[in-house]
Amino acid sequence: MKNNFILILSLILLFSPLPSSNKVYSFTTDYKPKKIIVGEDITYVVKYLAFEIGEVRLKVISSTTEKNDTIYSAIAFIDSYYGIPFVDLHQIYETKFDQKQNSRYFKGTIIKSDTTFTIYQFDKTIKTIHIKKGRERTNEIWTDSLYKTDNDYLDGLSLFYYARMRTGLQKKLTVPVFINEKFEKTHINFYKENEDQDIDAVNYDIDCVYLDGETEFRGIFGLTGYFEGWFSNDEYAIPIRAKMQVIIGSITLELKNWNRREWMPPKYKD
Repeated sequence: MKNNFILILSLILLFSPLPSSNKVYSFTTDYKPKKIIVGEDITYVVKYLAFEIGEVRLKVISSTTEKNDTIYSAIAFIDSYYGIPFVDLHQIYETKFDQKQNSRYFKGTIIKSDTTFTIYQFDKTIKTIHIKKGRERTNEIWTDSLYKTDNDYLDGLSLFYYARMRTGLQKKLTVPVFINEKFEKTHINFYKENEDQDIDAVNYDIDCVYLDGETEFRGIFGLTGYFEGWFSNDEYAIPIRAKMQVIIGSITLELKNWNRREWMPPKYKD
């Protein structure tokens, strides 16, 4: 789905210039398996240069069991702040994905005076992707097509959760993604080293693990090219900060608030 925005994952997830070779790392002692928690609701502030230009809100809505697999539903709300001179953006992305984060359903909605949508329905049984594109208000459909496929694919938002579930590994992975009605790839480098990150939402350094990578396409949030992300070094892998290249340059996403009282960002220890 072709977006003309400046940001943002996905999720996911989420990124700037290549990391320098003189970074100092400490090492996480062992890998912590990750969890997706239904009800999770996290919000990020989006920064460009010295300006706060918008927010991204990510929610895990529900989970169901289908044929011994767990299917998760998640949604992302992307909104620029009122009065920002160079952007007026309001978008909603929805996904349903299995335990491996392979997509079952994706919907992207561009909210404006004439709201439009794109829907992908992935059918593993008959190995197809059903695509619909149209106008929300009149329910007009201008694209209704079927793609044949012999592989599982992630969508632009399930890709964010795929990255989260693998943080803390020492691996380089190439991930198949169906986006903009094309079969594309994302390259992600996962690292087991942990780093400290400082954000406005807490008064201490946060223990994080790091990843970086590159897309071969323009994704949701306007992501294109190189990206970086720092995730909490615990079983929840909450994204703490991300830098990415988008149309207008490099932007930063920073964790602003979360709804889970039992979770606090883990403290970094030297």
